Amino acid sequence: MKDKMAKIISLAKRRGFIFPSSEIYGGFGSSYDFGPLGVEMKRNIKQAWWIEMIKNHENVFGLDAAILMNPKVWQASGHLTAGFADTLVECKACHKRFKKDEITGKCCPECGGEITEPRKFNLMMKTFTGPLEDEASITYLRAETCQGIYMNFENVQKSMRLKIPFGVAQIGKAFRNEITPKNFIFRTREFEQMELQWFCHPREVDKWFDFWKKERINWYGVLGMQQKNLRAIEVPAKERAHYAQKQVDIEYHFPWGWGEIEGVHNRGDWDLSNHAKHSGKDLRYFDEETQEKYYPHVVETSVGVERSLLAFLIDSYQEVKGGRTKTTKATKEVEVLLKLDKKLAPIKVVVLPLVRNKPYLVKKAKEVYKLLKPHFVSLYDEVSSIGRRYRRADESGVPYALTVDFESLEKEDLTLRDRDTMEQERIAMKDLVKVLKDKLEG
Repeated sequence: MKDKMAKIISLAKRRGFIFPSSEIYGGFGSSYDFGPLGVEMKRNIKQAWWIEMIKNHENVFGLDAAILMNPKVWQASGHLTAGFADTLVECKACHKRFKKDEITGKCCPECGGEITEPRKFNLMMKTFTGPLEDEASITYLRAETCQGIYMNFENVQKSMRLKIPFGVAQIGKAFRNEITPKNFIFRTREFEQMELQWFCHPREVDKWFDFWKKERINWYGVLGMQQKNLRAIEVPAKERAHYAQKQVDIEYHFPWGWGEIEGVHNRGDWDLSNHAKHSGKDLRYFDEETQEKYYPHVVETSVGVERSLLAFLIDSYQEVKGGRTKTTKATKEVEVLLKLDKKLAPIKVVVLPLVRNKPYLVKKAKEVYKLLKPHFVSLYDEVSSIGRRYRRADESGVPYALTVDFESLEKEDLTLRDRDTMEQERIAMKDLVKVLKDKLEG
């Protein structure tokens, strides 16, 4: 299984999904850059989530809150206390640091040296605002996006004239000073979250918790993730986040084992009541019909963008022994297929002239590429044999390849090849945009 992870990392770099950050300077621990295909896939995941939340559900509205907030926000939320900290141990010999729960014995797993007594390590990333680096200018990079939603609970509710229940959705960066970032992009110090905060009556919180748990598990299946690789685990009370009255982790079966890609939490009124207490602002909701005033309870769904991207990459990765070309004899060659859902595929269609040494074929292929580019994320490729170009497209997860051949010049049509079935059909150029839209959106 570790071998599969190495192959995924190699593919991610080779095909332009993910690069090590600052690589020419030796990299920077747990930081990664998303290349031309990675940034498109990331965008597609976020777009699929946004459509699901905003368009497919009633009473959900978007927000984009600031990354930097008043430090009092983090004091009230519990992030500056032991509630948001890992237990850290350090090797006295090599000085490497580990989470306590990662140490199975009394010795350093790296060098065998003696380890220190455990101590708490806060995960907030500290920075300064203004020209002076003193206590008065300390602030923090946000550790989660949801606090910005709580800051704007009343603003959103009143400006949109909303009645309970309603939701606020947000996508944005978060930062945590992880002790041991690991497993490629699974655990990093800089990451992106997609979060929904669903505000509801306290009596209905259990109903909405079950509703959103089911909705969120189904979302991965709709986007092609194999159900056998998904599970939902209820977290016992002693292991829950400090704010959670109930917590379910949606986990994916990664090559190294099961890992969380999304959390569903019943946060109760922890956040709104604490922010009301610390700020002096009454954040209770007033129901005009019942004349009841109360703190809404919150059901949160929180997705890690990078973690879900990694899960989708792994889940769609296939190796086909003997090759995938039907017209040739089987060989010992292993071809890679990235069977991404069409909604997530970074490139939707690649345009290929049959050969590149025939100027009229190249010219016609570039005309086709120019025709498609306003409608789809497209790629033009003329380097190497047509078979190698098909394989490159398959490795990149491209659903459709269009080949301009000699017949195309006579009949104004071309060959459309399906990534998954390898079936080919002739499509008239005048119908090309419509046919592709039907196939990609159908």
